[in-house]
Amino acid sequence: MPDFMKTMFDNLPPFSYGLIARLFASVAFGFGVSWIYRRTRPPSEVGQSFPATLVLLAPMITMVTTVIGDNSARAFSLVGALSIVRFRTVVRDTQDTAFVIFTVAVGMAMGATPIQPWVAVAGIIIVGGAAYLVRPRPSAARLGAPLPFVIRVRMGLGHDVEALTSPVFAAYVTQRRLQSIETAKQGLSIDVTYQVALKQDGAAGELIAALNKVDGVQDVGLERRDLDQEES
Repeated sequence: MPDFMKTMFDNLPPFSYGLIARLFASVAFGFGVSWIYRRTRPPSEVGQSFPATLVLLAPMITMVTTVIGDNSARAFSLVGALSIVRFRTVVRDTQDTAFVIFTVAVGMAMGATPIQPWVAVAGIIIVGGAAYLVRPRPSAARLGAPLPFVIRVRMGLGHDVEALTSPVFAAYVTQRRLQSIETAKQGLSIDVTYQVALKQDGAAGELIAALNKVDGVQDVGLERRDLDQEES
């Protein structure tokens, strides 16, 4: 082995099981932040990857804080390195930014020397409780906010679309907004298009199957909208 490599490995700090414990604890706290986020944000505004990002961010911040320690030179170096990172996805809501800062604070508490786990615990309890109290209520949802799915229902002429489909939508949809209505098949059918937010993303197939069983429904189509692209 070359001398410079021997010197490098000779200067390694001793392995610490405490660091492993810190990282596992950070992951646990990250799941806590992610759980709070899911419980306090409207389902239509929860991105597919954002909750997972919150979980991963906590242990990464713990790693960064541990590496920096009390060394100001490392701190400036890491800030310079991280400043070149750019993210394509724009955070759509200021509350999402608050949850990112929340996760960063939890990770820093677990990576600090000395470790401050009670800061993370208190933050999960107090900030989580505050987020629950100020969560958007369904009645206060933004009227113009786009919903994540668009569903089109084609029904034969002479059937009451609203009366026949409302029970199905009530079972699978949290929000529904009429987008358009038009005739089809030379006036023999009606196409009604809604913007909807599902109670669960996995329920899309069940919703389609349930609507197809409704008397008079001839065809059903559902597609997911790319809200990130629409707002950028």
